[in-house]
Amino acid sequence: MPLEGVPLLPKEHLMNAEEVYQIAKIFVNEGVDKIRLTGGEPLVRKDFPEILRMLASLPVKLTMTSNGVTIDRHFDLLKECDMQTLNLSLDTIQKDKFKKITFRDQFDKVHENMFKLLDHGFKVKINVVLMKGVNEDEIIDFIELTKDYPFVVRFIEFMPFEGNKWNREQTVSLEEILDRLRAFYAEKDILRIQDAPNDTAKNYKIKGYSGDFGIISTVTNPFCDSCNRIRLTANGQIKNCLFSQSESDLLTPFRNGEDILPVIQNAVGKKFAMRGGLSNPDDFNNPEMHHNRSMIRIGG
Repeated sequence: MPLEGVPLLPKEHLMNAEEVYQIAKIFVNEGVDKIRLTGGEPLVRKDFPEILRMLASLPVKLTMTSNGVTIDRHFDLLKECDMQTLNLSLDTIQKDKFKKITFRDQFDKVHENMFKLLDHGFKVKINVVLMKGVNEDEIIDFIELTKDYPFVVRFIEFMPFEGNKWNREQTVSLEEILDRLRAFYAEKDILRIQDAPNDTAKNYKIKGYSGDFGIISTVTNPFCDSCNRIRLTANGQIKNCLFSQSESDLLTPFRNGEDILPVIQNAVGKKFAMRGGLSNPDDFNNPEMHHNRSMIRIGG
């Protein structure tokens, strides 16, 4: 979240809880079996408990990505709705750097909550967006978190979005991460482990460690050929790829009582084979290819 915040959409432009549920139900009827609530921060919605309970009535696996600041207020609700896995967005485990990155002095609370989640039986994945000159020096520190605790650390390559001043030179590639590991751990102790079907990460663990880690190399080594994800934004737009510069409006026709299944099918059918059309590495250097919402405004 920028220091100055972002322009807030009028409430009537956003899906209400019933609309989230009814539209989600259409996707589930078409075969979707997992729903992730993400953001922005999903817990800022006052109707979050209502949304979660309604989605929990569908035959899906529920999960969520959160900044972890207020997650401890919702443990009972998450268990009631059978949410077993949560992702925490945490780009540093250094208190001073946390404040510099987020502009907020909440590291202690997030750090406390990530361990509370483990204590309450949740599987915790830690999402780390790596950037050269910012946090690439913490790669080993994050992996060492998995030595005694069953955290799953996920290193994510820096991706271009509106307003994030993306620069290829700041991207930390899969190979650069592995090179750092080989310089610190014995090669025989860096174990490649089985990826889940349609997984976005290439997964590893250090021999003998409780947890593991994955590398999501969207820019340098994409996983598009096996991707089966689609995103519905908070204002009812389909993004058929996180990189997509175009969106398809579901909320307007839904409110007009129209059948939105053809819109969904058309949007899915137009999904590019790779990264929303960024198929050539040189495309990343073209500012005209970066007309995409900022991550804080994508949500979903």
